[in-house]
Amino acid sequence: MSENPSPSSSKDEVGEGSSRTATSSKQQSSPAESEGAAADEEKDSSVMEKLQQFMTRAFHLDDKEKEEVPQVLEEVTFEGVCRYMRSGKCKNIITMVGAGISTSAGIPDFRSPGTGLYDNLHQYNLPHPQAIFMIDFFKGNPKPFFVLAKELYPGSFKPTICHYFIKLLNEKGLLLRHYTQNIDTLERVSALPLDKLVEAHGTFQTSHCLECGAEYSLPWMKEKIFADEIPTCTEEDCVGVIKPDIVFFGESLPDRFSECVAKDMKQCDLLIIMGTSLVVQPFASLANRVSRSIPRLYINLEKTTPEDDMMAMLMGGGGGFRFDAEDNVRDVYQQATCDTGCSAMADLLGWGDELRELVEKEHARIDKEMEAKKDAASSHKNKRRSPSPAGKPRKNSTSPTRDGSKSPSSKSPEQKL
Repeated sequence: MSENPSPSSSKDEVGEGSSRTATSSKQQSSPAESEGAAADEEKDSSVMEKLQQFMTRAFHLDDKEKEEVPQVLEEVTFEGVCRYMRSGKCKNIITMVGAGISTSAGIPDFRSPGTGLYDNLHQYNLPHPQAIFMIDFFKGNPKPFFVLAKELYPGSFKPTICHYFIKLLNEKGLLLRHYTQNIDTLERVSALPLDKLVEAHGTFQTSHCLECGAEYSLPWMKEKIFADEIPTCTEEDCVGVIKPDIVFFGESLPDRFSECVAKDMKQCDLLIIMGTSLVVQPFASLANRVSRSIPRLYINLEKTTPEDDMMAMLMGGGGGFRFDAEDNVRDVYQQATCDTGCSAMADLLGWGDELRELVEKEHARIDKEMEAKKDAASSHKNKRRSPSPAGKPRKNSTSPTRDGSKSPSSKSPEQKL
């Protein structure tokens, strides 16, 4: 999903700015204030440590830590993971991804300072940034969501190198399942088979009426959004708002999510996690649902924090990441953008040229299809503007039904945004 902050803005630049601000602030702080801040930080750390110790004892997690875990990787490194993938022993890879895999397509993530979606929602006068994706807020005031949806609507972006690497994993017969938090439908655009895809947080592909449950298609919803209308139901005696089938805060995840997780995690022999901060549950807990011996590769610009690891441990029943632990036998952290990480992996696997050719070919195909759609839309628009032949009155105006066909308009126009 995207607001249009430049995707080229680097997190390093943001971090440097934050660092300069923090340094300036410290210079202005009095010794007493600095000591107080240090004391608060130490207190918070102590509370977290005590909580972790309590939970460890309560759930007998210390017993699990003492279990000897076999090492699958010859070397617990990025290169070691790639050698494992080439060994023939790795045949059921699960990928878990978040917004970070789509940022290079022009779609910002949610939490990056300055460029993240939550930092750029001030114009909508929300009580807090997350409100725009909360179901209760949407039911009371859907306008902000649909204004934002026009900027972020699927169909304006092309899949990234990372998306096509995942597709290549499938073509090589290595992908068991791809779990995504994203609602941008770029996996569908990349032509990843739907049976391999689990859209944990829903999709824009279909929409439903909040009142009667009638289903509406992607083209129907797109037409309403780009006409600056709040989509309402076309069923007789129903004026319910139509909501895309994305999971808002306060809604349950799709049934397919839990159905696939139950069987997939038992078969997984490599877990690749990319572009997610692993904050949102229950998605984040998937990282801890695989066997304790299964290698886990985490590609992201930042590591997860100890607090994130603790929550995942409690939610998922396993251990947190142990990247820097002396007894780490499976967790590998690769600090990189998702595209850079996937390109490096492809090169080590001997797929580099194949991946680059696939991206070039697919982007050319998408450009051609988008150009054809623009030409068709322009031609249709010109026909509608042409005058009726003399002596022949125009036909009654029509409005699209939810399947995209045309039927005489029988309801009042939808509410304008």
